[in-house]
Amino acid sequence: MEVFEYSIIRYVPQVEREEFINIGVIVFSKRFQFLDVKYQVDTHKVSVIGEEEHLPLISNYMNSWKLICKGDESGGSIARQDIAYRFRWLVAARSTIIQASRPHPGRCNDPAKVLEDLFSKYVK
Repeated sequence: MEVFEYSIIRYVPQVEREEFINIGVIVFSKRFQFLDVKYQVDTHKVSVIGEEEHLPLISNYMNSWKLICKGDESGGSIARQDIAYRFRWLVAARSTIIQASRPHPGRCNDPAKVLEDLFSKYVK
């Protein structure tokens, strides 16, 4: 069993209201050299709170997160950093419409399975 960290990704339509919708999970394991994000935006929930115009922006943000996790050069300068730096940068506190919870630790043998399990538990 090896240590991993995860964070829940939240869509925060209006930061001052402190309301959010869980839209994804990011999992990092230095030992397994694993960093990946899984997300799904519930368009119905976004429309209920009256923020449909954010949908393209959310999609752009999350596509960037995916590129950064993969280390894809089209993800910009952050994507070219080492895996731990990329995770810390993605989960850093920020006051934008996409935020991450504080990181939580765990132990596992398969971080990809953990990503799926956490996604099912917190987003689906």
